[in-house]
Amino acid sequence: MRNLLFLSILALMISSCTVVRQGEVGVKRKFGKLNSNISDAGLISYNPFTTTVIKVPVRTVNQEVKLNLPSKEGLTIESEISILYSIEKDKVPFILEDVGTNYERVLIMNVFRSAAADVTAQYMAKDMHSGMRGQIENQIKDRMHESLLERGFVIEKVLMKSIQLPVELSRAIERKLQAEQEAQQMQYVLDRERQEAERRRIEAEGTRNAQMILAEGLVREIIELRSIEAFRELANSPNTKIIITDGKTPYLINSQKD
Repeated sequence: MRNLLFLSILALMISSCTVVRQGEVGVKRKFGKLNSNISDAGLISYNPFTTTVIKVPVRTVNQEVKLNLPSKEGLTIESEISILYSIEKDKVPFILEDVGTNYERVLIMNVFRSAAADVTAQYMAKDMHSGMRGQIENQIKDRMHESLLERGFVIEKVLMKSIQLPVELSRAIERKLQAEQEAQQMQYVLDRERQEAERRRIEAEGTRNAQMILAEGLVREIIELRSIEAFRELANSPNTKIIITDGKTPYLINSQKD
């Protein structure tokens, strides 16, 4: 009998305690009325016959949603989006009183669907698959933040993880990207050919200028002087030689050496 009484008391003590984990807060509800006091992480005791403890996470929560989004041209885009949000601890009792424990479906998801549809309807489908995705995410987050901040919800991030475009549109975008890459490659080839042609022109111009300078320097007096110097070198040479000129000018025409 004593053992039975001891076990009953132990069961009652265990059932009258609960643990609030790190990242959560607990709010007691007695006879249907919420207590405005918030219990932080730790062990909480309560009367299980009159009171229940509602645990609410105040850490960052990741809610993943699959949603069909409209585009500016009227297409339907399949998407998978993550909503990162948290709850202000001080406002947890008011959220439970106004909305209840199903606040995620009642508030967050409905506000998200409205904000996401309004924002994406202003963009072309291809924009959701390009560098404008970040801009779309920020606009959705800002709209949700404006609507939910006063209710105690902080929208931290909206991330478009997966965007599934219609098949024909995806193929059109791929063809466009391929055409752009080919055009860039062709432009590179043309630029390289222009640079090579310019190099050749500069080289030819330099060669021509050098030849013109050399031709301008070879005046008759210089040529005669060079010929006289050549005659003198031949005359001073110990080898037998025959020098033939035209009889009018001292130009060297031919020479022989023994």
